[in-house]
Amino acid sequence: MTSPHNLEGKHALVTGASSGLGWQFALTLARAGAKVTLAARRTEKLEALAKEIAAFDGRALPVRMDVTDVSSIHEALSAAETEMGPVNILVNNSGVSAQCRAEKVTEEDFDYVMDTNGKGAFFVAQAVGQSMIRHGQGGKIINIASVAAKRVLKQSVTYCMSKAAVEHMTHALADEWGRYNIQVNCINPGYIVTELNSDYWETEPGKRLISKLPGRRVGTPDKLDGALLLLAGPGSDFMTGASLEVDDGMTAQGF
Repeated sequence: MTSPHNLEGKHALVTGASSGLGWQFALTLARAGAKVTLAARRTEKLEALAKEIAAFDGRALPVRMDVTDVSSIHEALSAAETEMGPVNILVNNSGVSAQCRAEKVTEEDFDYVMDTNGKGAFFVAQAVGQSMIRHGQGGKIINIASVAAKRVLKQSVTYCMSKAAVEHMTHALADEWGRYNIQVNCINPGYIVTELNSDYWETEPGKRLISKLPGRRVGTPDKLDGALLLLAGPGSDFMTGASLEVDDGMTAQGF
């Protein structure tokens, strides 16, 4: 029996692959046998990731993609598909945040978050969806939203709005693209330690926040591997429009 996590012969595109969750997603998919296109604005970091994947005989292609620029999305996708074949799996991961009290949010703050998390996520999904429809083989689109799609994170109004949009976009695309055998689902991570926030968890405010979480802990990027492999592989062939909370109970937490 074939493993439900065997992705041999599949081509996965991971956006925001130069660090954090995207880096881990790319490694996980490559270890499962997928060819992986690594997309981000910082290609020098992608080269290092491609070498790490090549070290275990995986295949990875770094491409520059700015998700806030629709022409950049299409150029990167074209380069990826020319080199590696049609994309079968999209991990729509690029995201940014900007902590700020609601009354202090500027138009620039708002556009910074929404252009990447909302507009960028949609136009990446659209470009890959168009390709999947054209090739007629179906596919998997995995949007990375957040626990913030369902509950408020303090001083993060634009981030919360943007991730709620990503989750609802998931539902809408699942409804429209089901006829093409394209499964569109999303993962809502809780607090995950990455290089961008690792120092915070060692501070007093960080430790206080951890003490209020249901499991009194934060996760590491590999804690999302199970959900990722489920949604990328045949185990999710009858799942679409779903949101998987991988948040150690944050969404279920009482106040």
